Amino acid sequence: MISIFLSHQWKSFWRSRNKAGSIVAQLVLGFFMLYFLAVAIGIGFWMANIIEKISPGVDPIVIFNGFILYYFLFDLAIRIQMQELPTLSIVPYLHLNISRKTIVNFLNVKSLFSIFNILPLFIFIPFSLLNITQSLGGIVALSYVAAILGLTMFNNFFILFIKRKSINNIAYFGVGMVLILGLAVLDYYKVISIRDFSNRIFQLLAEYPYFALVFVAAAVVVFKINSSFLRTNLYTEELSTKDDKKVSTDYPFLNTFGKVGELAALELKLILRHKRSRSSIVMGFLFLAYGLLFYKETLIVNNEFGKMLFAAVFMTGITIITYGQFMFAWQSAHFDGLLVNKIDFKNFIKAKFLLFTIGSTLITILASFYAFISYKLLLLHLVAYLYNIGFGTVLVLFFATNNYKRLDITQSASFNWQGTGATQWILGFPFLLLPILIYLPFGILNKPFWGLATIGLFGLITLLLRNYWISLIVKRFEKQRYKIAEGFRE
Repeated sequence: MISIFLSHQWKSFWRSRNKAGSIVAQLVLGFFMLYFLAVAIGIGFWMANIIEKISPGVDPIVIFNGFILYYFLFDLAIRIQMQELPTLSIVPYLHLNISRKTIVNFLNVKSLFSIFNILPLFIFIPFSLLNITQSLGGIVALSYVAAILGLTMFNNFFILFIKRKSINNIAYFGVGMVLILGLAVLDYYKVISIRDFSNRIFQLLAEYPYFALVFVAAAVVVFKINSSFLRTNLYTEELSTKDDKKVSTDYPFLNTFGKVGELAALELKLILRHKRSRSSIVMGFLFLAYGLLFYKETLIVNNEFGKMLFAAVFMTGITIITYGQFMFAWQSAHFDGLLVNKIDFKNFIKAKFLLFTIGSTLITILASFYAFISYKLLLLHLVAYLYNIGFGTVLVLFFATNNYKRLDITQSASFNWQGTGATQWILGFPFLLLPILIYLPFGILNKPFWGLATIGLFGLITLLLRNYWISLIVKRFEKQRYKIAEGFRE
């Protein structure tokens, strides 16, 4: 039966209208996959030499042991953003004598054919078979292989379970991200050491090879949980006949904004229910750790805010950038309906501003943990926040009136360049460079706080003039709407 499912999906691909674009995308994706596989093979077979060059005089197995859990935690963080849910259109099979178990088995098997499951095999298994066999024996090497396979399968099915649960309750995703980011922050500040913990675990494995069964058992348990959840909820979305007529009542805090709140609530539903739009929001949470790369102690002590401004603007405005760069294209599938519907375009544009402001506010609040490094970073984030909700939102929506590329929001965002054009590339330059240019003369004159105050004032003034900018954007939108609609039909 699995072979029949595969045959049907193959035929569906070749008979689809947009197969040419899909083939190009798959070729580009295939190129990147081959590149990463080549890198993984190189690391796997020459890892001992690489370790000796980086840490001469240290036992390579100790470094290898400490690296394993690091890798799989990083793997979890990447998977939660980029790993796709295996899908199958089940409606055509509902009237046939096909069990749920068969469909679930197909989805589970399909999920195994992922670059995320292949990379660790090439990175870790060659070292295990070549070096650990020589130093600790074949039985220990096989226990390492079993542990690596167990961790790989655990991550695969754990992320699938979290993503499926998040479809109905995004809190699961939020908790997962907080745990991963929390471990990263604790390790960064040396509260805990993932490397030491990983080394101890695999030293124990070397002494007691049967300990590898713990990793295998964990993978089996999460596989069973995932399969059980999938069997229970397999038809929920396809067979649901519930007619949900609620609009902003689903998000009570939006009720106070009237019609603008209703339109914002509808768009918020669109964001949370589709892969690509949801991924653009997820990026905001992932990039909360971005400041750890830029916020160095010497820069903070010397008040060199110009070198940290990019990170602050990027982090606090990431939702505006990632979601706003494809503005209006998110609704390309029903854009014609919006034009003929009785919608006040002014409220339509105001709803976009409202969502941008909510997103940027939430990210800025979450980024307040940087206060543990220095209170100056809170001031930097406040300035960047005012710039983003003031000028950044205006800039993004103005550029959106020149975006004519259709977007399929049901597709994953991973390695997906559909809808990307010159508008998206040009937008980034003024958005990210303008605050640096404003700050530059004050930085040269060694007046860093005056530079921050000027950026904050600029953002505040543009924010107070929001109604004026909305009127300009509405006029621009009304002038461009038929060109936009024509582009979205292609």
